[in-house]
Amino acid sequence: MNTDNDKIKAMDEEAAINAAFQELLDIYLSSQHRKKVEIITKAFNFARQAHKGVRRHSGEPYIIHPLAVARIVCKEIGLGSTSICAALLHDVVEDTDYTIEDIKNLFGEKIANIVNGLTKISGGVFGAQASEQAENFKKLLLTMSEDIRVILIKIADRLHNMRTLEYMQVNKQYKIAGETLYIYAPIAYRLGLSRIKTELENLSFRYEHPEEYAQIEKKIEKTSRERDKLYKDFTEPICQQLDAMGYKYRIIGRVKSPYSIWNKMQKKHVAFEDIYDILAVRIIFEPREGWDENNECFNIYIALTKLYNAHPDRLRDWVNKPRTNGYKALHATFMSLHGEWIEVQMRSEKMNEVAERGIAAHWKYKSQGEESNEEQLDNWLHTIKEILDDPQPNALDFLDTIKLNLYATEIFVFTPKGDIKTMPQNCTALDLAYSIHTFLGNHCIGAKVNHKLVPINHQLQSGDQVEILTSNAPRVNENWLSFVTTAKARAKIQAAIRRQQRLMQNEGEEKLNRFLEHEGISNHAGNVEKLWKHYKLKDREELHIAIGKGTINLGSEDKDILLGNKKFSFQSLFSFNRDKKKEENITATQHEGVDHKKPIQLTDENLKSNYIIADCCNPIPGDDVLGYYDENKRIIIHKRNCPVADTLKSSHGNRILAAKWETHKHLYFAVPIQIKGIDDMGVLHEITTIIYQQMSANIQKIHLESNDGIFEGTFWINVHDVEEVKNICESLKKIKNIKTIARIG
Repeated sequence: MNTDNDKIKAMDEEAAINAAFQELLDIYLSSQHRKKVEIITKAFNFARQAHKGVRRHSGEPYIIHPLAVARIVCKEIGLGSTSICAALLHDVVEDTDYTIEDIKNLFGEKIANIVNGLTKISGGVFGAQASEQAENFKKLLLTMSEDIRVILIKIADRLHNMRTLEYMQVNKQYKIAGETLYIYAPIAYRLGLSRIKTELENLSFRYEHPEEYAQIEKKIEKTSRERDKLYKDFTEPICQQLDAMGYKYRIIGRVKSPYSIWNKMQKKHVAFEDIYDILAVRIIFEPREGWDENNECFNIYIALTKLYNAHPDRLRDWVNKPRTNGYKALHATFMSLHGEWIEVQMRSEKMNEVAERGIAAHWKYKSQGEESNEEQLDNWLHTIKEILDDPQPNALDFLDTIKLNLYATEIFVFTPKGDIKTMPQNCTALDLAYSIHTFLGNHCIGAKVNHKLVPINHQLQSGDQVEILTSNAPRVNENWLSFVTTAKARAKIQAAIRRQQRLMQNEGEEKLNRFLEHEGISNHAGNVEKLWKHYKLKDREELHIAIGKGTINLGSEDKDILLGNKKFSFQSLFSFNRDKKKEENITATQHEGVDHKKPIQLTDENLKSNYIIADCCNPIPGDDVLGYYDENKRIIIHKRNCPVADTLKSSHGNRILAAKWETHKHLYFAVPIQIKGIDDMGVLHEITTIIYQQMSANIQKIHLESNDGIFEGTFWINVHDVEEVKNICESLKKIKNIKTIARIG
């Protein structure tokens, strides 16, 4: 009986696989690509045979995954037969005995090269060691700069993995979701894949914060009727106007994604109800005969200004100067008859396809003989190559440096000769100097912005005319890293600092050798180790740098240390006490042999003794949290949305642990709550009365400021958990003069 059931199941699976492949072919045949069905069929049959008998975590045959990736590549990104074949074959070399040479012999060099690029970056972006993480990420970027299709297929692979993430262990879900949000969604954005970028963000959010995701989705659904009425009333006059002008068009209502809403709530410290741009309207049109599509965007904008008042500061011209990912549209914000601001995006059908499919759509229009805006993307890829030419030794610094340029909103600035430079928002004069030339950046001493002298850390605004001022000698120092915002500037500054450190290291080594020779002391490793350990340094190299810089001046005390005549100075006693205190503060147990498959239980009894609560985000019971198993075998508890945790999920995913609160209101945690409102007699008394008397909570600290009738304050309140924080905030909102209230940190 079981044998019969197995046969039926096998037949059903075969039918499902064949149906999935036929669907892929149907999508491909309906596209505008050349119809190379034979090679796609050959790749499918080869991959099917190679993965035969292998199953995914979901229990389905493995071949379903390459088929799904190929479908995304074809339908959602819009690539052709070469990319479809590479998607079908992308795991063959990694997971079977076939080699790249086999792929090359059967499918040609082009497909083999793409599969080879995908194989190099398999198993996620990162390995187990920090050096491996950096190397694998560099491989991803190198292959991206050599053939953009590699990263496009990798994004499709990640998208399908995210769509099936429910079958993974919880700690693996956090790792993969964190890595996706940290790296893949920004890269999808940079390549113009806006729909995929949004889905990757939403899926990551859904797995990392399931309760908050569900709450926001529920609120979006609950307010849909009001939004539908607002949309209908707002667009009816627009339709009448566009019909009268003779346009072929379609109007789409776009609702802000759950992740975007949540992200804004976190950054602005506001509630869902305080977000007013959840609805946007998109007008997608065919240009009228004889009209340029760019001009048509402005014609529609002028027509809309006759219907509604436009916001004077919210016109975004991405038509004449597209974003670096190729995005073109005209954005404007209008006041509806309901008294709400609504953003309207005006774009042609061609602009819309580029917005949805990114670089793949550029290729399509370029192949049709039309102009393609690839210069900005080429510039960005060139920047990536420059950074790779001078890689940073620290894996996390390397990741952060690259990531700086992935999610940047652009501004436009002018050179003294009137040339336009595209730069990320919040960039400084120094960033601009490095974007023009490394020499200019290294020698920068200031700038003239709109003919006024400004320092190198001056933030540039769109429309500024900037002249960079330089000195004869390079002026690079570590402080520059605190304010530059572009990946190129950061990479070049770090490279210059490393060169300076190498010079200082050589100088320090020479000074040390001369000192030892003068004192008649042997220059063996043991003696040098005594010195760097005495000064609490990491190694011999740090000692050489410190001596070269002049922060350590070798003298009689150093001679006593080397000869074993060390006496306690006030300085060394202070250092000893400080380090002893530091050790006493770390009371968390060293954990041996942690089970990564099981969530750790955070109880009243073990929380303070077994685990470390991260200072960077200060999680409390009720927060979505995870554990990080550090190199000292301690477990540190972070919020899942903590920026430090985001980096750890992306770089040390194998050390991430699922964690659950099992506390029972025995422990207190100090939580900062920010309150803003109208300054009036008795407001502070009302706040403290509610906290002390109604909520029975204790205030640990208060910081208040009042200016021009508006007060802003932070109250550190001792609470047991998130629920108490929410109850306190809800009660305080009832005070008439309070306008906003939110937990921060």
